[in-house]
Amino acid sequence: MSSSYKLIRPLLFSLPQESAHNLAINVLKYGLVKKAPPPDTILRTNLAGLNLPSPLGMAAGFDKNAVAFSGLFRIGFGFVEVGTLTPKPQLGNPKPRLFRLKEDEALINRLGFNNIGICSALRNLTSYQKGAQILGVNIGANKDSEDRIGDYIKSIDTLGLIPDYLVINISSPNTPALRELQFANNFEQLLERLSDARDRVRGPIFIKIAPDLSEQEIDHIARLTVKSRIDGLIVANTTINRPEALLSRHSLEVGGLSGRPLSTHSINLLKTFRQKIGNSMPLISSGGINDAQSVYERIRAGANAVQLYTALIYKGPSLPTDINTELVHILQKDGFSNIMQAVGVDS
Repeated sequence: MSSSYKLIRPLLFSLPQESAHNLAINVLKYGLVKKAPPPDTILRTNLAGLNLPSPLGMAAGFDKNAVAFSGLFRIGFGFVEVGTLTPKPQLGNPKPRLFRLKEDEALINRLGFNNIGICSALRNLTSYQKGAQILGVNIGANKDSEDRIGDYIKSIDTLGLIPDYLVINISSPNTPALRELQFANNFEQLLERLSDARDRVRGPIFIKIAPDLSEQEIDHIARLTVKSRIDGLIVANTTINRPEALLSRHSLEVGGLSGRPLSTHSINLLKTFRQKIGNSMPLISSGGINDAQSVYERIRAGANAVQLYTALIYKGPSLPTDINTELVHILQKDGFSNIMQAVGVDS
């Protein structure tokens, strides 16, 4: 954490979390952050055909409306994912709906896909200049939708060729029954309709899954995904479970838990999926990543790339640069000339 962020953080943390979040979005939107140096070439990564300057990505949920992605690139992320966006705008759940668990370096959110809608966000996305930077869009279904799978197809067709990749979010715990799309016939139908739409997308399509899955559900998702035209999985979204070790008074709030407490479960889930699908498709690991060592552990466990969000709140905008810098030292110490050589060496 930079010394300047150490001074600012108490002021930010004195604000309600959603107010502090909106302030951070505006700071990034207007470029009021120091520009990070380019990542070392040792970190260059190929992810399903995408050339990333670093495997460290910004997870969806932070820049919901695609207004601050330029600032997120500016502070050193190798790729940025905006959203979740839905076909129609929606307000989300009543406030308060976002809670800091300071003692645990965690968050609980029950935002409920609050966003301005695909069409409005599309105007923001037109400023994206394709090139060395990689921008993904995370899409979801509206709460009142009568055809939730149809919502994903509608968003795919609306976005056209703008994003470098798309993420199908079927794992948020804050839209009632959304997670049911991961199970049994629902998941098969989703994959079939995504397959039909696949040729209308220029980049890879990933599916973001929940961490709260049984062994049978993991088997089902892994088996069907490998047979589909989906390019990979993001493992995983926020959890509805509450580890016993949580200390914060907010720990029993309803919603999805993210941050440091997810670390052990997230890496174990990553290892399980890598074991089940082999090397047939890339995996992006998310949940509990907060420093270079945790990134390195995920890479060695089989992740092709990683994403974080909550750690940025606790450690500030220098975190991507700090991770990229330290990751270079770790790789060189272990004798790797490129980070892709380390993928899965412990799996």
